[in-house]
Amino acid sequence: MSALFRILRTTSLTALTLCLLTAMVWAAPAKPQLQITSYLINADLDPSVNRLSATADVTFTALEELTTPTFELNNGLQITKVTDAQGHPLESERLTNNSTVRFTLAAPIPKGTSTTFHFTYAGTLKGSETSPVEGIKLASIEDPISILLYPGRWFPMTGLFTNRFTAEMHIRVPSDERVVGSGSGVAAAKSLPGNRTEHTFKWAKPGFPGTIIAGKFLEPITAGNMRVYVTEKHKDHAHDFASLGEREYLFMSGTFGQPESTHMNLVELPDDTVSATWAPEIAAIAGNRIAARNEQRLLSNTLAHQWWGSQVSPATMNDAWITNGMSRYAELMYLEDSSGKNAFQSAITDISAGALAYDTEPLTTIGRLDPFSPQFQSMTLEKGAMVFHMLRWEMGDDVFIKFLRAILSEYADKSVRSSNVQTIAEKQSNLELQAFFAQWLDGTGAPAFADKYSVFRLGDNKGFRTVGAITQDLDLFRMPIELRIETDGKTEIRRVDISGSDSQYSIETFGRPRRISVDPDNWLLKSTPDLAVRVAVLRGQELVAQGDLTGALIEYQKALDANKNSSLAAYRIGEIFFMQRNYQSAANSFRDALRGDGDPKWVEVWSHIELGRIFDVTGQRDRAVNEYRLAVQTNDNTQGAVNEARASMQKPYKREQTEN
Repeated sequence: MSALFRILRTTSLTALTLCLLTAMVWAAPAKPQLQITSYLINADLDPSVNRLSATADVTFTALEELTTPTFELNNGLQITKVTDAQGHPLESERLTNNSTVRFTLAAPIPKGTSTTFHFTYAGTLKGSETSPVEGIKLASIEDPISILLYPGRWFPMTGLFTNRFTAEMHIRVPSDERVVGSGSGVAAAKSLPGNRTEHTFKWAKPGFPGTIIAGKFLEPITAGNMRVYVTEKHKDHAHDFASLGEREYLFMSGTFGQPESTHMNLVELPDDTVSATWAPEIAAIAGNRIAARNEQRLLSNTLAHQWWGSQVSPATMNDAWITNGMSRYAELMYLEDSSGKNAFQSAITDISAGALAYDTEPLTTIGRLDPFSPQFQSMTLEKGAMVFHMLRWEMGDDVFIKFLRAILSEYADKSVRSSNVQTIAEKQSNLELQAFFAQWLDGTGAPAFADKYSVFRLGDNKGFRTVGAITQDLDLFRMPIELRIETDGKTEIRRVDISGSDSQYSIETFGRPRRISVDPDNWLLKSTPDLAVRVAVLRGQELVAQGDLTGALIEYQKALDANKNSSLAAYRIGEIFFMQRNYQSAANSFRDALRGDGDPKWVEVWSHIELGRIFDVTGQRDRAVNEYRLAVQTNDNTQGAVNEARASMQKPYKREQTEN
C-alpha cells in the first residue's frame, strides 16, 4: 500500500482529495464572453500512438460584442485549421499558461448573435503531461482504457460546469474496444475499414455531455437499468458493483425523483487518474476502488451528480456549493439509510471538520478561488453539505425532500443560483430564512456554544424548572437548537431559539435534570474542542498530500495541543515518521495512538498493522506477526484492514521501491 493511500485512508472521496494535489493556473473568472450552445464532434482515437484527431463544430452566442473570443483547449492538442460560419479561415493564438486558444476577428460578432466555428485539431494525449489540471490525468489515449473527461478540455470549451450545451459525437476506436458516452442508443455501432468502429452519441438536453471513455471492456453486466463496463482485470467484481449501483440509484430516484435519463453506465477508470467522475448517464470509478470494494460512498456521491450537477448546475462558481454540497449530502443520506444513524453521525462529524478547515471565505464569493484548491473543495463540498444538513433541521425531513425536489423540478436543465435556493426554501418551508443564508453563505465562522443553568424544584410534586442561558460568540447568529435534558426519569428533548450571543431558556421536566447537552445530534455546524483536533489533522493530511511534511507535523502538533490524548493525531504523526524511515519515532507514535482516546475506532487496527510493518522492515518477523494477529483480533475491517493483516501474516511486508 502506497504512502499516499495510507494518508488518505478514511477519506470518502479520494478523487476530490487528489484534486488537492494540483496547482492549476487560475484567475478569478471574468464575466463570460460567450455561451456555447451545441457541439458536433468527430473524433478518432488511436491508443497505439496515444493520438486524438478530431473536428468540432462549435455553435455559440455572443454575450457581448466579441472581438477576441477565447476557448479552453488541452495543451497537447494542436489546431491545424479553424474557419468561421462562412468558411473563412481564422488565426489563433495558443496561450499555454492557462490552456486556452484566442482568436482576433477582423469584424466583431455583435452581442446576441449566434454563429459556428469549425475546428480541426489533433495531438498526443498521454498521462498528465498536458493536463489543464497539473498532476492529474484527465485526457489520455491509452491501452486498455482511454479517457476523455470533460475537465480535460479535449474539445474547445468555456465555462467549466457552468456553460450547459448539447452535443452529438461520432467516436472512432479500434474494433476490439467499447465506448461509453452520454446519449447512447441513437445509432448502432458502425464498422469501418482498418478494423475500426464508429460509435454515435447524442445528448439533446443542455448539460455536460463532454466525457468519453473507451477501452477493452467486457460485455456489460446488467442490473436493473445499470450497465457495468469493466476490463478483464476487474470482472470478478462487476456483479457486486452493479448491485451496489442499483441500490444507490433506487434510493436516490426515490428521494429526488427520476433523473433525466433512466439509463446508467457504471464504468471502470484507470487507476492513475481521478478516483471518480461523472457525466449524463455515466458514473465512473477507478478500477482499484472497485477491486477494494470500498466504493460505496464514492459511488453514491458520483451517482448523486446525475441530479446535482447534471440535472441542475451552478450558475457561477460562487454557486458551486449547491451541487457539490448536495452531492456530498446525498452520499450521507444514503449512508444513513443503508448503515444507520451512528454511521451517519460519525460522517457528519468528519464533514463538519472539513467545513471548518478553511472557513475564511464566504460561500457566495468562493468563485474567486481555484476550483481545485483545498479551500474551494473543502468549502463547497463539506460546508455546502452542512448548509443542507442545517436546512433539513430547520424544515423537517418531509419538507426538506419537497424543497430538494422543487429545486430539481424548477431548474431542470438549467443553472441555479444561491438566491434561487433561498427563494424555494422559504416557499416550501414557510420560514423566513434571510438570517440563515446570511450566516452560512455570506458569512464565515461557526458558533462555539456554552450552557449555564440552574435547577429549581417546583411545588406540589410538579417536577423541576431549569433556567439557563446559552452563550456563543457570533452576535448576529439566529437559529433554533436542540437541547437534550437527561433526568432521573426519562430523557427530554426541547427545541429552543438562539438569537444573539446570549439566549435565555426555561424548561420544566418531571425528573431532576442531571445533564444538558446542546445540539447532541450535531444538526448545526459549530466549533468544539473535538472538531479543533479534526480540523488540524485534516489540514495536516492535505499538507502531506502536497509534500509538505514539516507543515503537516506542525498541524498535527496543534491537534495534540488541543487534545494530548488524540489517537488520530498520534497516528498521523506516526505515518509521517514512517514515510521518513524514522522507525523508532513512528513506533512510538503508533503506540501513543493505541494508548490514546481511541477516536476514531479504526486507529486501533491500523496502528497494529503499521507496527507490524515497522517490525517487518527492521527484521523482527515474530514481533510483526504478533501485531498483525492483534489487528485481526479487533475484527475491524475498515479499508480492508483485517484482510491486509491476514495477508501480512503470510508474507512479510516490504517497502515499495517507489515509496519515500
